[in-house]
Amino acid sequence: MSNRNEMPAIPLEKLRFAQKDERLHDVKFETKPIGYFKDAWLRFRNNKSAVVAAVLIVLLLLFALIVPMISNYDVNFRDGFYKTVLPKNPALSGLGIWDGFKKQRETQAGYDYYTSIGIETGREVVRNISEPTVDATGLTYYSMEVDSYSKVGFIYSNLTLDEYRALQQYQDETGIQVIYPLQNTFLTNYVMGNMGANLWYKLANPAPTSDGLALYDENGKHIPNYMLSANASQADYKSSRIAGDDGGTDGQSWYVYAQKNQSGYKVRVDYYEFFKFKNGFEPVFLFGTNIYGQDIFTCLASGARLSFLLAISVSLINFFIGAMYGAVEGYYGGTTDILMERISDVLSAVPFLVVVTLFKMHLAAKVGALVSLLFAYVMTGWVGMAARVRMQFYRFKGQEYILAARTLGAKDRRLIFKHIFPNAIGTIITGSVLSIPGVIFSESTLSYLGIISLETSSMTSIGTMLANGQGYLSTFPHIILFPSLFISILMISFNLFGNGLRDAFNPSLRGADE
Repeated sequence: MSNRNEMPAIPLEKLRFAQKDERLHDVKFETKPIGYFKDAWLRFRNNKSAVVAAVLIVLLLLFALIVPMISNYDVNFRDGFYKTVLPKNPALSGLGIWDGFKKQRETQAGYDYYTSIGIETGREVVRNISEPTVDATGLTYYSMEVDSYSKVGFIYSNLTLDEYRALQQYQDETGIQVIYPLQNTFLTNYVMGNMGANLWYKLANPAPTSDGLALYDENGKHIPNYMLSANASQADYKSSRIAGDDGGTDGQSWYVYAQKNQSGYKVRVDYYEFFKFKNGFEPVFLFGTNIYGQDIFTCLASGARLSFLLAISVSLINFFIGAMYGAVEGYYGGTTDILMERISDVLSAVPFLVVVTLFKMHLAAKVGALVSLLFAYVMTGWVGMAARVRMQFYRFKGQEYILAARTLGAKDRRLIFKHIFPNAIGTIITGSVLSIPGVIFSESTLSYLGIISLETSSMTSIGTMLANGQGYLSTFPHIILFPSLFISILMISFNLFGNGLRDAFNPSLRGADE
């Protein structure tokens, strides 16, 4: 009986070569290999929220870098007449939004006051005036929108002879009235409207205790109360004159536009046009101004630049110190690790607030508040980075490829920088990037609480802007609104960006399709 396990014989004529005329060899890959960073980029790109966050961070950084260079203003700029004016955007003002107008409730005296500025200058100072209402006390009130720029109206200014002549020449060349007639002397002691500069009209009660109500003519118009003279060119004024200044029937009705004084001439000017004459551009503040008359748009960009500079500097310094310190700890271990860890434990136990306060008290006077704050961040800020690097070294130094490299004679420096660091770079980069918003937020918190102050005549910070605006949240919310939006968008963006980096550099996800 035959064995069932035996294979049946196959005739030779049924056998043939599968590749008789071909040489067997490996097939070349058609696709290019993907490196570590390219693989990380591909995963990061698939994270839409992280990409949007990265774009926002770049835009905020460009805002901080570019705006101070192209703005008409700087941090040094201060204008006492344009304090707390509202945001204004010329591109949107024609639509009735973002135009610097603020809704107010005014008495009859306030109504007379603001409408008179518009009558004299010809600009729209008030709009959307409601019908008057009378309260229980008999006072009349109006609800209206007032232009926060034009409501400044007129001011008194002392000009030198050259400035006085230059301003007259500017009027003649442009056809824009800047110098307006002075009022009768009794109004100069009336403390209202820039020391009475806006009271060009007669009052029903001209006494200093007046309620400010205007005296109207039979046509319901303000009655001018300008100073008159028989000399049409008194105080060497030969420029354009406003309507009605024609000498009158008695030849004594020429308006007086200036008074000579010790410094030159005292004039009454429309401040909106006077600002354009002095600075060469129209007073427009995209984000409004703060309580000091500073442009919030420019100050926010300058403060953001300072915050970015401080945060990036702190991050880089802590990265180098922490990376070197943690590498030595994690690589050598043993007694070296124990001693160095105890030093880290002592430094990490010191409260950061105490460190900042001590540096402010004893170092800020010598090197400045910004440098002392930088030292405070660096003194203990590298401890977290060192712990992160140490953990990564303990993770990788026992791997087979490290043992193989050491067996082949690789020195410690090569093992650290060529083999271990590249594998830990993802975690290290993520930690460094996430430390940037932490520094910005802590600096803003310290400035907001008044523990530190980075504000000088030529420097400000986001935290300082928040602190200066907190008392005006109910009356002028724009002062604190824009710095708050900036820091909020920045923190959210960095958090999303950091999460994207963490996933992108995660070695366990390499090659994974998401």
